[in-house]
Amino acid sequence: MPTKPVAAKDAPDRAAPTPDDASTVDTVATVGTPAASAGAKPQPDVAEPPFRSPPKMPGHMPGMHGRPQIVPRAMAAKEDFAEGDYVVYPTHGVGKVERIATEEIAGHKLELIHITFEENRMTLRVPVAKARTAGLRKLATREMFDKALDLLKGRARIKRTMWSRRAQEYEQKINSGDPLQIAEVVRDLHRNAGQPDQSFSERQIYEAAMDRLAAEMGALDGTDKATASLKLAEKLKAIVKGAAVEIDADGAEVEAEVEAVTEVE
Repeated sequence: MPTKPVAAKDAPDRAAPTPDDASTVDTVATVGTPAASAGAKPQPDVAEPPFRSPPKMPGHMPGMHGRPQIVPRAMAAKEDFAEGDYVVYPTHGVGKVERIATEEIAGHKLELIHITFEENRMTLRVPVAKARTAGLRKLATREMFDKALDLLKGRARIKRTMWSRRAQEYEQKINSGDPLQIAEVVRDLHRNAGQPDQSFSERQIYEAAMDRLAAEMGALDGTDKATASLKLAEKLKAIVKGAAVEIDADGAEVEAEVEAVTEVE
């Protein structure tokens, strides 16, 4: 006798997931994977190849082949700040401590130093616990600032690199907040009468360095920045510099190439 075909409702439900399978589907759905429809064939798992970073060439390594090496910001010495103190923040220059107060931010109580910069009409709040790592410091001592002014008397030291790389190094020195490094920028970019004029970008960096030095000098002398700027400009005019010294990427002096001179009869 012919066998009677089994009806669909009598057939065992083999596609129903087990409890373990169901939990697996739920877990995958939570991480953004679409759940498989009933009766769909399972897709094979495709293993993605491991990511491999491109090989680093010697020219791409910092500090090699004349590329400017990013120097980490120097950590300031541990100091106690008080209301009314003049301080130096690396990226903003000279400011004044308006007050030190404990405030609640995002549910956490922090002791903050409020620093005002009158020229920019800006107030900066720095946590006391982070002041040292942020590079916040008091004004330089008179002895240190005199050393910075003495650097202005030296000959300019120009690296044998592209201007874009030198400009990046000059900006890093300015943003370090160190008066010695800022004075080096002024020394290298200053032009005496009779010397070639500065380019537009050189002039911008030079004026930024002069502004930082004048602001700290004015705070030390108890005058304003405009008076200190005039004093600093007069000091630079009195300095007669020789020819610039070329240095390599490591800071060593490079002997100048002597060009042959041919007399025309």
